Amino acid sequence: MSDILIRAREPADMADITELLNQPRAIWGTLQMPFVSLDARQRRAASGAPGDLHLVAVIDGKAIGSASLNRFENRRAHAGSIGMAVHDAYAGRGAGSAMMASIVGQADNWLNLARLELNVWSDNTRAIALYERFGFEREGVFRNYAWRDGAYADSVAMARLRP
Repeated sequence: MSDILIRAREPADMADITELLNQPRAIWGTLQMPFVSLDARQRRAASGAPGDLHLVAVIDGKAIGSASLNRFENRRAHAGSIGMAVHDAYAGRGAGSAMMASIVGQADNWLNLARLELNVWSDNTRAIALYERFGFEREGVFRNYAWRDGAYADSVAMARLRP
């Protein structure tokens, strides 16, 4: 994990992020759609909420992972939602753990968030194991949550309450 740099996402990272989110395994593991253009990703990134945190995992100058923490407002201001993906060619090298450590650290130490939540495909055992290592617990299953790869897939709702 020592060769992985975690930093804030910059506009110049969008080409690498577009590449990673167009990878077959990354598409399978997220709610992203395949074949999204760089222009579409740039427009979406530019329209994000100002309080959201967007990080990248970088190896040898290339953004190979992307993670976000989206803070809720009003009566849910104590909570945030996490999303992340890693480039297929770099999976298993520690980028997910490094991004998760940074997101959880930001939420705990700087944002005072008491609850972090996410959804993960029920058959994505590697991601579930990662989230459990960071204190996330399963809260329920959304059956037929979304259409993925020609069939409906279930999603597991997970959350971490700050100790």
